[in-house]
Amino acid sequence: MAAMTQTPSTALVANNLPIPVFSGLAPIGSLESYIGAVHQIPVLSAEDEQALARRFRDAEDLDAARELVHSHLRFVVHVARGYNGYGLQMGDLIQEGNIGLMKAVKRFDPEQGVRLVSFAVHWIRAEMHEFILKNWRIVKVATTKAQRKLFFNLRKSKTRLGWMNAEEVRAVAADLNVSEREVLEMESRLSGRDIGFDAPADEDDEHAPPSPAAYLRTEAEDPSQIYERADDEDNQLELLREGLANLDARSRDIVRRRWLDADSKITLQELADEYGVSAERIRQIEANALKKMKALFVA
Repeated sequence: MAAMTQTPSTALVANNLPIPVFSGLAPIGSLESYIGAVHQIPVLSAEDEQALARRFRDAEDLDAARELVHSHLRFVVHVARGYNGYGLQMGDLIQEGNIGLMKAVKRFDPEQGVRLVSFAVHWIRAEMHEFILKNWRIVKVATTKAQRKLFFNLRKSKTRLGWMNAEEVRAVAADLNVSEREVLEMESRLSGRDIGFDAPADEDDEHAPPSPAAYLRTEAEDPSQIYERADDEDNQLELLREGLANLDARSRDIVRRRWLDADSKITLQELADEYGVSAERIRQIEANALKKMKALFVA
């Protein structure tokens, strides 16, 4: 875990004020060593915490900020342990929680009369939640506020392993103030698993189910065909321009207004009235012009 082996010069920069979070801690080679080290850092008294917070707020004392962060690293570890069941690395969760802790220190107001730990828990959990939602599945399982609430509360609400029955679904929906349909949908998402798109895990297993790549393929989206189609469209457009340029002004105007002006397509009679000829004559001019242009496309 990168954050656990940072050197004293490493700093997080926010609001143009760097806070050297891990300066003063020796480089640590494992997660267990890191956890042991942060639990040896003394817990601040309320008076010391207030004094340090005021020093950082009033004088931008980075040493005070660092001490506030260090004294609460053990709490980040405690919070991270509560998210062990999502299959993500504990070290990554702690690292994200540490970022939330640093954000909390920057926003902490010592005059509010609360301890930093009570204020910081929101920021720590928020960073961990965001990390979990981004990394728990390749495809996002929770995008709306209601889905995020369900994601982090559904497991706690289930009384047993396996699919919930109708009574349990109603109870969870009432408890979380969401619809039963949303509960069922989220349970289905949580029960799913990611599978490889290209091939089965064991390619030598002849009984393995086919990979999605075998049946979710569309030739229309082949890159070579997309390029070929775009190139052909460019050529057709260039031929159209050339064909129009080779026409006389009247023929070009008739073709353009009859076939190219989609918003104001004009009739043969309207053009006949405008040019002072019969509608049949306009039709003949149009037919001859289109014949000349077609010759370019088939050449």
